[in-house]
Amino acid sequence: MKSLIGPVVWKEAREIRRDPVTIAVAILLPLIMLYLFGAGLSLDVEEARLAVYDQDRSPASRALIDAFPRSGYFRLAHEIRAEHEIGELLDRGRVRLVLVIPEGFARRLARREPAVVQTLVDGSFSATAMVVVGYAEAVVQSFALAQTPAGKSVPLPVVLDARVWFNAPLESVNYIVPGLFGVILMAFPPLLTALAVVREKEAGSVQQIFVSPIRPFEFIAGKAIPYAGIAFLEMLLILAAGLWWFEVPFRGSLPLFLAATLIYVVCTVGLGLLISSVTRSQLVAMLLALVLTLMPSFLFSGFLFPIYTMPAMMQLYTYLFPARYFIEISRGIAMKDVGLAVLWPQFALLVLYTAVVFAFTTRLFRKKVG
Repeated sequence: MKSLIGPVVWKEAREIRRDPVTIAVAILLPLIMLYLFGAGLSLDVEEARLAVYDQDRSPASRALIDAFPRSGYFRLAHEIRAEHEIGELLDRGRVRLVLVIPEGFARRLARREPAVVQTLVDGSFSATAMVVVGYAEAVVQSFALAQTPAGKSVPLPVVLDARVWFNAPLESVNYIVPGLFGVILMAFPPLLTALAVVREKEAGSVQQIFVSPIRPFEFIAGKAIPYAGIAFLEMLLILAAGLWWFEVPFRGSLPLFLAATLIYVVCTVGLGLLISSVTRSQLVAMLLALVLTLMPSFLFSGFLFPIYTMPAMMQLYTYLFPARYFIEISRGIAMKDVGLAVLWPQFALLVLYTAVVFAFTTRLFRKKVG
């Protein structure tokens, strides 16, 4: 009996050739993902931003400061003039390490007495914080060895006192859980909302909406509000479970956190509506929801990989995903106890992003109604 595999293959090939979108997705998407993951994600810490508070202002203290950027691991980003600047720089994430050189540093070195210098590291990401502390210890040790007389076995003249801010025990759960708040909310609300609308499209019932007197923004709001309510309750459950199960410290303002959550859930539901407006099947809606919301929230929001370790172009790319703004707010409130004075840019960008998503979605639905 003659095999029919050949004709079936020929038929399938012709079907695929008629669908250029599928061919483009199959060929280009892996290349795009390879570039994004390869170029954007890194666990290395290079040129970590450094601030110095030099109270000694001597040639010896200057030599120690110069040793940090010369190592290739640090970039001198700020010279502190007053002590209160230290908290502000670390709260806003402008530097990763602060080097404090006390007054009398050079005098103690000259007397062959141990001179203590202090480093303050941002512990928001425990893994990178440990790497930064290790780099700082290596630089200080190298400087101390250079000050030690050759051939003599004496204690190192410079002692490093390393302290970690925001996450003193360097436990990863303390930054993973606040980040998960943003990732989980980006997983389910967009998917549920998109499937709800596309299901109506497949059933044909949405056509009755289009011919009714209901206006596009009323339809959008009517769809969004119930799912936003469900997502907000979901957030409350996640928050309670995260704090109770994992005993994660929550140091900041709960009302401010809930206000940010409300904006974020509205944004996630809006993304689901936007996806539903450009798709006709539940399968495609599900795939788009995963590719456009869940995957970027894992990789390009700062949840797992610090954004400051990414190349400049990839750092700009992360602004396309609202999970970035919410995770910065969540960690800022939960770990650093900072408020609107520090987090207002993230709040403003999140509100703007939400407004743009709903405006774009309403416009697409208006076209369909028209």
